[in-house]
Amino acid sequence: MDTNMTVLGIELESVSANLSALQINADQFFLLVMACLVFFMQCGFAFLEAGSVRSKNTTNILIKNVLDVWLGAFAYWAMGYAFAFGGGNAFIGYRHFFFEGFSRSLMSHWFFHFVFAATAATIVSGAMAERTEFAAYLIYSFLITGFVYPVVSHWAWADNGWLLVGPGNGISYQDFAGSGVVHVVGGMAALVGAVILGPRIGRFENGKPVTGLSGHTVPLVALGGFILMFGFLAFNGGSQASISQPGDGYVVAIAIVNTVISGSLAALTSLTIRRMGLSGGGQWSLLTTINGALTGMVAICAGCCCVYAWGAAIIGVLSGIIYIVVSWLVLKAGIDDPLDAVAVHMGGGVWGVLSAPILAVDTGIVFNISSPLSWEALGWNFAGLAAIMGWTAIISILLFGVMKFAGILRVEATLELKGLDIPKHGEPAYPIESYGHGWGSMGMTLLTAPVNGTETSPVSGVETVRMNGIDNQALVMDHPTLRETTPVKGSPKTCRSIGVMVNMEVENATDQLEVDETVSTFM
Repeated sequence: MDTNMTVLGIELESVSANLSALQINADQFFLLVMACLVFFMQCGFAFLEAGSVRSKNTTNILIKNVLDVWLGAFAYWAMGYAFAFGGGNAFIGYRHFFFEGFSRSLMSHWFFHFVFAATAATIVSGAMAERTEFAAYLIYSFLITGFVYPVVSHWAWADNGWLLVGPGNGISYQDFAGSGVVHVVGGMAALVGAVILGPRIGRFENGKPVTGLSGHTVPLVALGGFILMFGFLAFNGGSQASISQPGDGYVVAIAIVNTVISGSLAALTSLTIRRMGLSGGGQWSLLTTINGALTGMVAICAGCCCVYAWGAAIIGVLSGIIYIVVSWLVLKAGIDDPLDAVAVHMGGGVWGVLSAPILAVDTGIVFNISSPLSWEALGWNFAGLAAIMGWTAIISILLFGVMKFAGILRVEATLELKGLDIPKHGEPAYPIESYGHGWGSMGMTLLTAPVNGTETSPVSGVETVRMNGIDNQALVMDHPTLRETTPVKGSPKTCRSIGVMVNMEVENATDQLEVDETVSTFM
């Protein structure tokens, strides 16, 4: 009898151990799958940003999105995770640099938080698109992923972070999926970067915005927006971080459902405002609808696990209004944000952080308006929001200010006007012939060859570039900043890839003038 009981006890211990291992595996698998879906949001950002810039800068913005992932992965492996979850003190962690002393059981945790860090960095590149030096991008992307964001995530999500620990009385910072930790960080850095960098050439005239700098393809924006909306379901649902414990499935489900409801109401609200003519010309705007939906999904991140569906609807409606208002304020202030990143991420993020303690089930202010603890919770979230914004703003001002002072933040005016794809990357996003559509007798070709010199054309008096021993009359604008009298910055003998607009036939001076005017419109 004793022998049988001993065997039974051993078997029960074995079953218990296997069950525990199965739970751990299930949780890690869940976290990895959710992280992979969030990783795919980088594809959404890439499409959204590529469609929102002009065609001549498409390759430039795409390579930035690619490097957000790979440069960010290196930064988060080297130091980001250590600062975020490496023990340490209430302000910052300091263990596990380059995975030193790192447990294999934390691999899924590292991957999930890495894709969050990469998201914060990606937000910034959109607001600074079309005029930022590539080296400057590499610097700020590395530091945001490896330092700025990890410190904030340590405050809010590490066990010993000062925001999570709170002031006592059970009060803690509420930000389930990162309205503040991810989106306010990205949005604030984007705002500071856009202000210090300055607007694109031609974006404002006499302090008023010019509408001619819109993106080159709405379908790409729509595709990117849909991918981001899909990714947000995993972004918020996956933040539960486990699926094996009782109640986990419900939390994941309610987080996803609330994300959909908030995005829905935000999209409809912003579209209605635009259609009523209160923002823009009274159209049924696809772009406004997409950005409104994204703002609602950003805002619900903080409280998606703890509000009723009607609370998510309220968050969504106000998110749609906030997007319209902040977008207008940014434009009114003369700040050039090609993707409305500040309105979507900082506007939505700020509202999300404040809405969570107001609408949280049972503990929120709407349920306990006379309870001091509910108001303390709101106050603590407000304090956390102020700390996040202050930290990000200070580091961003130092970072972008130093780069501007060093002259490495912004590209030269000539390159900005001609586009960054060819001179910076040698890889136009589209066949070069497509840029000549509708140009009449003028054709366009891409020439890759040694540049032997320049001379003045006797036909029209414009610069002629001699390439491979053949004289090609380059169409040069009258504006002095557009006249290219020297090879592209680099070797005086050779250019890796120069886009030269070639006049195939110049019939008379009138025809030449007409082409010049067309080029001005195109550029």
